[in-house]
Amino acid sequence: MLKKIDLYILKRYLVTFSTMLLLFVPIGIIIDVSEKINKMVENQAPLDKIALYYIDFTIYFANLLFPIFLFLSIIWFTSKLANNTEIIAILSSGISFQRFLRPYIFGASIVSVVSLLMGFYLVPKASDGFKTFRYTYLIGNGINEMREYKDIYRQISPNEYIYVSTFNGDTKFAFKFCMERFDGNKLTTKVTADRIRWNQKDSTYTLFDCVKRKIRKGNDILEKSTQKDTVIPLDINDLSPVIFKAETLTVGDLRDFIEKERQRGSANISVYEVVLYKKFSIPVSAFILTIIAVAVSSMKRRGGMGMNLALGILIAFSYVFFDKIFGVLAEKSSIPPFTAVWIPNVIFGILAYYLLKHAKR
Repeated sequence: MLKKIDLYILKRYLVTFSTMLLLFVPIGIIIDVSEKINKMVENQAPLDKIALYYIDFTIYFANLLFPIFLFLSIIWFTSKLANNTEIIAILSSGISFQRFLRPYIFGASIVSVVSLLMGFYLVPKASDGFKTFRYTYLIGNGINEMREYKDIYRQISPNEYIYVSTFNGDTKFAFKFCMERFDGNKLTTKVTADRIRWNQKDSTYTLFDCVKRKIRKGNDILEKSTQKDTVIPLDINDLSPVIFKAETLTVGDLRDFIEKERQRGSANISVYEVVLYKKFSIPVSAFILTIIAVAVSSMKRRGGMGMNLALGILIAFSYVFFDKIFGVLAEKSSIPPFTAVWIPNVIFGILAYYLLKHAKR
């Protein structure tokens, strides 16, 4: 008897969640097409790239709104169970509320594992295709906005650092170049140039109006030249990093990328760490939101299913709001990214515990 109830609830859990995705994702696609079709035609986006864009859009959109879809689907079918007095019958037969939750938790485990694997491997590839298409065909100056071209800092070796104020990806020129070499904490050499150019033929750099200062006790040594060719251990692509690079990497590559950027002295480490930690926090939210949804919708209310849905929408959007707010705070303030990413789950975990205790009574 219990096994049949488990399978019945689990089937409703997964089918309703899948149906919610199948209903809302096409709506999102239709809205996106209606808003972007003029830009696509204007920028002559190929049909095959548009088709791939909407495949990537589907994966990206579903992952982005995963908490809302999951929460509303559970609210929907659990409210129907409550309105049909099925939950009362189940609990009256002697089944505890914790036992009643078991198929929900099992369903959340399935959804969480799928979400985790998608976040590790499938979503990064979809994010790359989705955002590359948007920047190429839909946004402002197009592909130029995909990359950072101003105030670029890089660590190119354990004791060497460079800075350029701007970089032109078309001409391969960088302006206001500065390279510093340290011995421990002591500056030993500083090279500045009004501009530098990358030479594709031999992968060298040409420095214009160059000044090299060797720091010595007593008198510094200055070397000036109007033009100088040199080798710098720097990949030209490092001067124009893709702004959404972290979102396009699998979890292993992302860890390596963060460590590499940390060694380079990147100012965007917090942004990259937020992307990494969210790959783990979003799947965990499946359990928290499942418990909240069941606790909210398992009792029969005077307002019926509409009242449960209204309350569910309020809680779901509150979760998304907190998730976005703390994500931005992690990127723009001194709050540790790990702490900021997990705060929404902690807050709503406490709420889930409170609602669960109330629902038991």
